[in-house]
Amino acid sequence: MKLKILGCSGGISTNLRTTSMLLDNDVLIDAGTGIGDLSLTELSMIDHVFLTHSHLDHVACLPFLVDSTNIMRDNKPLTVYATEETLGILRQHLFNWKIWPDFTQIPDAQQPYMRYQAIELGRTVEVGERKITPLPANHTVPAVGFHLDSGQASLVFSGDTADNDALWEKVNQIDNLRYLIIETAFSNAEKELAILSKHLCPSMLAEELAKLKRRPEIFITHLKPGEIELTMQEIGECVRGFTPTMLQNGQAFEF
Repeated sequence: MKLKILGCSGGISTNLRTTSMLLDNDVLIDAGTGIGDLSLTELSMIDHVFLTHSHLDHVACLPFLVDSTNIMRDNKPLTVYATEETLGILRQHLFNWKIWPDFTQIPDAQQPYMRYQAIELGRTVEVGERKITPLPANHTVPAVGFHLDSGQASLVFSGDTADNDALWEKVNQIDNLRYLIIETAFSNAEKELAILSKHLCPSMLAEELAKLKRRPEIFITHLKPGEIELTMQEIGECVRGFTPTMLQNGQAFEF
């Protein structure tokens, strides 16, 4: 497996893109603004999109992806994987003919440009030899993280989450865990906002990582523009026993 980071910011600005990760050439983990830097050919090679949740920074470019590539897909629909709750939100609020056309009905329901596939916590989806398992997340809308397992090694992406004992219970069972990508969206001064919006700040991250019994390399995602340096400094001051580093656009993980 090769996972390339297309976007990992909590907002947009020059060189900052929201959450999206490309697994090999054909699987997308979230569909934030990061996919806008791919060529049309690269976009057309994506057959599977796994969504952590429905918030705009994670789904913003999904409508453009299906719209831009549908005539290049040789009648093969783009498959969107998400929990039933998240799929319901997409149906009602995004692909609803008011915000964007319903591509599960275009050109018709028998041969659509896009199809939905419901996923469940703990139930592994196999895409070729790649195993993708939804993990618990604690967010303001129904949400999951993902465990990506090549057989040789694993990477865990927390998705958007606050305190999350259920996540660590699962993660601590992964014998071949090599990488952990975890969010920290706010600085310590905004802890109340982090709690309200169900994100992490550095002091909360330290409490969560104290529950981790594995020794993966740890990367921080979802940092807010304007607070990147401060938040990473506070993480260095708060976290003990690990040395998290900032996730970067263009970074690649092979496992």
